[in-house]
Amino acid sequence: GSLRRGEGGAERLLTSLGEAWAGGVDIDWTALLPQAHPTDLPTYAFQRRRYWLDPSSNTAPAGDDDAAFWDAVENTDPDRLADTLSLPADAPLTAVLPALVDWRQRSRAARTVDDWRYRITWKRQPEPAEPATLTGPWIVALAARHREHPLTRAALDAMEHAGAHVVELELTDADADRDRLTERLRKAVADCGTAPTGVLSLLALDEERHRDHPAMPSGTATTLSLIRALGSAEINAPLWLATTEAVTTHQGEHPRHPLQSLIWGLGQVTALEHADRWGGLIDLPSTPDDRTGPRLCAALAAHSDEDQLAVRPSGTLVRRLAHAGTDDRPAARTWRPRGTVVVTGGTGALGVVLARWLAAQGAEHLVLTGRRGADAPGAAELRDELAATGVRVTLAACDTADRDAVRRLLTQLAADGDTVRAVLHAAGVADLTSIEDTGPGAFAAGLAAKVDGALNLTDLLDHRELDAFILFSSIAGVWGSGDHAAYAAANAHLNALAEANRARGIPTLCVAWGVWNAFGAPGSGGISEAIDTDQLHRRGLPMIDPELGLTALQRALDRDETLLTVAPVAWNRFFPLFSAARPRPLFDDLPQVRTLTETVPGTPAGATATAGPSGTRAAELAALPEADRDSALLALVRAEAATVLGFERSEDLEPDRAFRDVGFDSLTAMELRNRLGAVSGLTLPASLVFDHPTPNAVARHLKTGLFGHDEADAGSVLGELDHLAGRLDGLTPDGNTRLEVTLRLRSLLTRWTDDGAPENNEQPPNDLQSASVDEVLAFIDNELGS
Repeated sequence: GSLRRGEGGAERLLTSLGEAWAGGVDIDWTALLPQAHPTDLPTYAFQRRRYWLDPSSNTAPAGDDDAAFWDAVENTDPDRLADTLSLPADAPLTAVLPALVDWRQRSRAARTVDDWRYRITWKRQPEPAEPATLTGPWIVALAARHREHPLTRAALDAMEHAGAHVVELELTDADADRDRLTERLRKAVADCGTAPTGVLSLLALDEERHRDHPAMPSGTATTLSLIRALGSAEINAPLWLATTEAVTTHQGEHPRHPLQSLIWGLGQVTALEHADRWGGLIDLPSTPDDRTGPRLCAALAAHSDEDQLAVRPSGTLVRRLAHAGTDDRPAARTWRPRGTVVVTGGTGALGVVLARWLAAQGAEHLVLTGRRGADAPGAAELRDELAATGVRVTLAACDTADRDAVRRLLTQLAADGDTVRAVLHAAGVADLTSIEDTGPGAFAAGLAAKVDGALNLTDLLDHRELDAFILFSSIAGVWGSGDHAAYAAANAHLNALAEANRARGIPTLCVAWGVWNAFGAPGSGGISEAIDTDQLHRRGLPMIDPELGLTALQRALDRDETLLTVAPVAWNRFFPLFSAARPRPLFDDLPQVRTLTETVPGTPAGATATAGPSGTRAAELAALPEADRDSALLALVRAEAATVLGFERSEDLEPDRAFRDVGFDSLTAMELRNRLGAVSGLTLPASLVFDHPTPNAVARHLKTGLFGHDEADAGSVLGELDHLAGRLDGLTPDGNTRLEVTLRLRSLLTRWTDDGAPENNEQPPNDLQSASVDEVLAFIDNELGS
């Protein structure tokens, strides 16, 4: 290079030396630059950004199992070592080495799944120093059948004594109709003359089956209707849902009304989907004492974030999630299946995994049930696969929600001499829709397989012959999940039913699982088809590898446990998103969550560390010169969006590039809405990112919300166009509507570009239904050129 004309200077010489060094030539830089000190440069010049994962060791930390093993080795105790490895004392070395590998893998798997174990605990709350005071009107929804229930009377009397103007709303089965209940609520508000301060539901007391939807209690049906109707009636007062002895708060207690636990699952989804009008869940004793009412009022009046409580004679308790661990207890047994084992949902994705495991563990006869039996996709192939291992397989067409069908199946098995020793209830469906879009029929259908299936099996099985009754529940029933109202309710019921069964002496285990990675199996479908694995990962909920899930199940069975939550959770991702709309005290005692919330001193659980007090940023923006507001708002939107997506620099978000093109989905869009609402003090719509699809568009919307429309500002017009574009993207119109919208947009564009109104014969007809064929065709010829 230095031989080229005009390139013989020092810069060219140094460049050539650099190129030679990059090509592998050893350059003595110290001779050339004696005063310089070598400095390592990043791969991407001065960007200081690393794109590769740091290398990590695959060596698992030593645990108790390791210590026991090495203690046996160091003490040269062959009998103890052989026992640890499950080998005979005189086993040769060729048997020891494979056993060591297997033992090592089992130990690692056990440590992994033990980190996924959680339980619900309850903490005592201090008694308030003064009696609670309630103000304004309170709507109390109660079942007409339970108007005179002792708990109903105690609650109403206590609320009135605390100062509330109680408006009783007696509901019947007919009020499961949303429109009917909406009108009743509007009338109740009109009679009060002012908006209610709060809403309390005692509907859960009604456990009689609904006349039109017998898969669920009437109280559940009317509660669902109440939640939806409050939105239709535009009542934004906090909603409290009360139950009676539907949850267990301490050892020795058990749910006396497990059906009412449906309300706990439904309520937790309501808290996610309608956080702005959520009060909480509160479990009360069926037979109230003189402190029950005042404690209820104290919970309703408290200005705290606690939204899951239980009133007991000893006081008021709050619900918490805690690590379960294994308490260092040795297993009570080594559980193995024997005889006949029934698997409901046995040809579904999870059922297939369980069937293979049971066959490998020694089950002699597998009865795999499903609505289609042998006609289910992949069922015949699965039967042949299992039969090849020596297991007898029966594919039974049986809907577990049908009590007569379950009775016929169990009767036939008994007649054939097949004693059912274990049942794994894995049947279930998930209709993933919001509460707003879930009517009572769809909700009841979502409950039937899990709830009625579990109840039918509980009632019809011979408990004396049963080794294990295993219920497959979900984390949706423990802490809720958006768009899973019926599914969460059903699983909350399974959790309560397990504890109620155990109190009756039925050997029941219920595990509330995260999401199993059971795709690709014959019969995959149902819940599996509704899973967005990328979204789960972003939410901090990795899927459960089937081998690890089975390890967790085996360990729970070996310890003869009753109720357990098993889920791998990346709390640093999951908790900030889950608590974006409101604090979630349920998780406050987890060390991982405390670490997240304590990074900023004084930040309450669930608060966003980067978000200041509501409206603080708005005051800062108002103090800026008008000319600087646009750029400041855009910078704010880009910074919050970059935080949500995990971008290191807000500059990586182009102002006019659509949010959906850079990775936003419904969940991250909601998080951005919440963050911007917190820093601006504005009430922003849930559809913010979809109505205003770029950072510039959102910034303009914030400007309008903070400072009003500027009629002379073309940006406000552009913002309205962005809003219109978002609306059009979300439409799926029929042909006639699409044509009418197209014609009107064309007309508007013509008037804008021509700076004047088009000729009369170019105007679109105001109503295509009334326009003649000639008018429409003439307009298309003139306007669209076709």
